[in-house]
Amino acid sequence: MRNSNPDLRVIRTKESIRHALVELINEKGFEAIKVKDITTRAKINRGTFYAHYQDKFDLMNKCEEEIMLDMSDITKKNFPSVIAALETDSQTLTPFSLTVALFEYLHMNSDFMKAVLGPKGDLSFQTRLKEFMWETLYGNNPSAFIKEENFLVPGQYLASYMGTAIIGVIQQWLESGGKETPQEMARILTTLTVNGPYYAAGLKK
Repeated sequence: MRNSNPDLRVIRTKESIRHALVELINEKGFEAIKVKDITTRAKINRGTFYAHYQDKFDLMNKCEEEIMLDMSDITKKNFPSVIAALETDSQTLTPFSLTVALFEYLHMNSDFMKAVLGPKGDLSFQTRLKEFMWETLYGNNPSAFIKEENFLVPGQYLASYMGTAIIGVIQQWLESGGKETPQEMARILTTLTVNGPYYAAGLKK
């Protein structure tokens, strides 16, 4: 049992650092944060912080990388069900298990995601998230359901439109306190992405 204690201590330390980062982003914005602010809030010394991170940018980068890695794992695990759902010609559109799983993950990490995707967070993360979403879902996947040769518009505009729209829906959900369940949000996003905004607005049956 004694051997697992240092690992547990490291996990707790990193959690308190991350929690401090989220609180400080909400209070003063990422740009204004200093390492001293984080160490004071997390009740750790500077040496402990620098044992894990080079600076606040490295901390933010590592937190974001962790989020994207987790989301990538969820996507790979649920990808076959997306293909199956799209190949089924059904009148009643059921939310993809992938979308539900991603919203459940976002809900679990809502404090961090809300802070980092908010106006005081890291704007570059939105760009990275958009690129990551496109690459994970369509770019690097040999069984991707979106094929570039079938595009009706240039790929970069399709990627930008879909990425911005999806992140916008996530931001709106987080900002409004995540009132809808992950299942409800998955249904909303599925309707918007598969049927389109005109259908969602009741203009196109």
